[in-house]
Amino acid sequence: MPSFLIKFLQPKKLTISFILFAFLSAGSFAQEQQPFAEWLAELRSEALAQGISESLLDEALSTIEEPIPRVIELDQSQPEFVQTFSNYMNNRISQARIERGQALLEEHSELFSRISREYGVQAHYLVSFWALESNFGDFTGGFSVLNALATLAYDPRRSGFFRNELLTALKILDAGHISVENMSGSWAGAMGQCQFMPSTFDRYAVDGDNDGRIDIWNSLPDIFASAANFLSKSGWRPDERWGREVMLPQGFDFTQSGTGIRKTVSKWNELGVKRADGSPLGNASLEGSIILPAGASGPAFLAYNNFRTTMVWNLSTYYAISVGHLADRFVGGEEIQHWPDTEERALSRDEVIELQSLLNSMGIDVGAPDGILGSRTRGAIRAFQEESGLPTDGYASYELLDMMRVMAISE
Repeated sequence: MPSFLIKFLQPKKLTISFILFAFLSAGSFAQEQQPFAEWLAELRSEALAQGISESLLDEALSTIEEPIPRVIELDQSQPEFVQTFSNYMNNRISQARIERGQALLEEHSELFSRISREYGVQAHYLVSFWALESNFGDFTGGFSVLNALATLAYDPRRSGFFRNELLTALKILDAGHISVENMSGSWAGAMGQCQFMPSTFDRYAVDGDNDGRIDIWNSLPDIFASAANFLSKSGWRPDERWGREVMLPQGFDFTQSGTGIRKTVSKWNELGVKRADGSPLGNASLEGSIILPAGASGPAFLAYNNFRTTMVWNLSTYYAISVGHLADRFVGGEEIQHWPDTEERALSRDEVIELQSLLNSMGIDVGAPDGILGSRTRGAIRAFQEESGLPTDGYASYELLDMMRVMAISE
């Protein structure tokens, strides 16, 4: 689903400290919040004021039960380990998925040709998004969207965001696009085979089969037209690929990597960057950025505009590479060529917090340690690497953490 709307957190085994936190939070939640029935009545009044019909509200709100503890648990839980790029890709790219995608491209070729002509998004990319969002429609979530959104809207942590999503979901129902009982989705309210939040549906969903309603749960024309419309309006370029794997020259300046640095293909070619097979990049005015999802020792990619557009859908480098690479594999592209010789060890969330604390203790400010490897932490890592004479890739590896531990002890 589009990540500028919500950051998904994967459920993991809960620690004792989290269970205690949840217990205490639940107590505070029960004491401070108004009764759920009263809150729901106020929501109904707001929905009526926005023009949603009384008959729809009678039907829809009668299905909303008390807040769902499992939804709150999933929303508040944090991943135990930071997933490595190799694990991420191995979990999403398989020969079976590639073959199924190829078969579906052929099966629905006429539909994809029409969608591609109309919206300018190549068919193999649409199938890649479809595969990664819902496994070609197999897994769209088993929660009632209304119940999940009501739970999250009632929870005070992000109530404003989810209240708006809930009201938008009610508008979608009132317009007759889907029935109340069939509006199912993820625990966070992402809907259908392309996993749109209600507000994304409202902005970008399209009636691809011209039947007067938009069904992103069951209608393939609606699903693909909606996904293509989102991508097109987000800046997708029909005459460009997403990017490609490349080889970096010896002595490459890793401060020139990352989405903040853009150079033309011709310029990267002059700097010694080559295709994955060692052949020259060639000359082109197309601009791209060097992306290092596993640091300096892992594979490198030259990513173009459509990679950036993919990150509008989901603000994750791993996700954007997986979409592009899977799309390439559907049309005969090769596997990623340049993996490290040894399997990388994943950092736990506690180890990321330790790394951030060590950086702070060395006078390199990352703010309050939170276990999240965001841009500020990566920038701090680059500063440490530069001071230590290391490749400045900004990558948080276990080897880097171990080095910092030794340095802290020696001081």
